[in-house]
Amino acid sequence: MSNINPEAGGFGPPAPQQPPGYGYPQQPGPGYGYPQSGPGPSYPAAPPGAYPQPSGYGMLMQPSNGMGTTGLVLGIIGVVCSITVFMEILGMILGILAIIFGAIGRGKANRGEANNKGAATAGLVCGIIATVLLPLLVFVFLASLVGGVGAAS
Repeated sequence: MSNINPEAGGFGPPAPQQPPGYGYPQQPGPGYGYPQSGPGPSYPAAPPGAYPQPSGYGMLMQPSNGMGTTGLVLGIIGVVCSITVFMEILGMILGILAIIFGAIGRGKANRGEANNKGAATAGLVCGIIATVLLPLLVFVFLASLVGGVGAAS
């Protein structure tokens, strides 16, 4: 046993000793939290039973734009599906959904509720391309094939 006469109420090794102060008086170090007095504003005490107010040093919640991101993803998938002829209907449906989600996301970004206006705009543009432009180009291409076959005979 290392400590035959333990101090009051304690078992185990003795408490560590403080190093000498090199001639300066020892003062207790600051505790946890903010000091109770000193320079700066003083705030009134909260009434009993009130919830504590959060400090100003926490992370701020950044606004996000899930609608704009959804519109972008649906628009990209719609463009890819519209390029393939056998998935053109699915591409048009996804393009319509991309236009809807992109427009909602852009509106949220304009009101300041969201922060990625670019993704919402890109989703809107991809949705328009998937819904209108690519089906129109495929239709023109197929019509030229049919017209070319009819003229050759």
